[in-house]
Amino acid sequence: MTEQSIADKQNPKTTETVAPQVEYSVSSGLANRLARSKFSVAFTSYQSGLLYFVGLNPKGGINIHQAAMPKPMGLCLDDQGALTMTAGFQVLRFENVLEPDQRINNQFDACYVPRTVHVTGSLDAHDVGIDEEGKPLFINTRYNCLATVSARHSFEMVWKPAFISDLVDEDRCHLNGLAMEDGKARYVTAVSRSNTIDGWRDRRSDGGIVIDVASNRIVCEGLSMPHSPRMHNGELWLMNSGTGELGVVRFNKDGMGTFEPRAFCPGFLRGLAFHNGFAFVGLSRPRYKRFEGLALDQKLKDADSEPWCGIQVIDLANGNCVDWFRIDGTVGELYDLEIIPDHLCPMAIHPHSEEAANLITLPR
Repeated sequence: MTEQSIADKQNPKTTETVAPQVEYSVSSGLANRLARSKFSVAFTSYQSGLLYFVGLNPKGGINIHQAAMPKPMGLCLDDQGALTMTAGFQVLRFENVLEPDQRINNQFDACYVPRTVHVTGSLDAHDVGIDEEGKPLFINTRYNCLATVSARHSFEMVWKPAFISDLVDEDRCHLNGLAMEDGKARYVTAVSRSNTIDGWRDRRSDGGIVIDVASNRIVCEGLSMPHSPRMHNGELWLMNSGTGELGVVRFNKDGMGTFEPRAFCPGFLRGLAFHNGFAFVGLSRPRYKRFEGLALDQKLKDADSEPWCGIQVIDLANGNCVDWFRIDGTVGELYDLEIIPDHLCPMAIHPHSEEAANLITLPR
């Protein structure tokens, strides 16, 4: 499969900081895939402090838009078309302010503007979802719980694992992933079941768990730093990040599950979305101590492969990678990604930017 290289030449007006020194490359089929199914992909990198959109330019080539955000993490596109993101000390809800026939700069067919900003304080919030009442639910990693926003306080606890004894400012189990289903939190992932501060770091290789939120029961264990649980076609998918594997949890009649790998991707996996029979998988390069000493190291050696940063498109029918987007350079870590249907070239605006101050929209 051939590839296309893309220089990082962003319009400085669309970002708040100097862009990292990177080179983007894509598989030859990615642009056609986006055009054929009319969608784009959003992803976050807390390392670069950017929210990215991968779409198409007016000539049909790949367009990359990036908007500076404070430590962007979890992403969720709801049924109303709004994009919610956990970011630093905030939970932001972005609305697309463009009508279907409107464009910005004769190019962007969606413009995500932050219309609701909840200031939560630095909670190390990870995955986020939207409940049946339209409220954000997010993984509050710093306080080991599932939380929502509060009109008065930093957050309101919704649920915590049974093994966590107190609501306390100690990242004990590294709760991180959230799988939503029908407007309810269905499953969460954690790196361990530790009930002591920072205890999860000693359990990275095989202490990972999946918890059923309704029953508060651990239903899958023995995982390595699991992330990004997602319900898809009635199955629970997740990333066994410490082994570089995407797979499903197979449940027995007693409700206990076993992880079944479906594909190996050369990187530390975080960020998962589905579209038209394909999984879109986020990959990061493991460069820090919290990533070292995992089975992923040996798997990469066995495959004679270097770790990636980027996105791979996996065919769910056979586990093969059919398209990809790669980042080389100073950015090596992604966190979450989301599919943006019906928009080929979206953009976003920073809440404190000049564009946010000057872009005035009115209802028709």
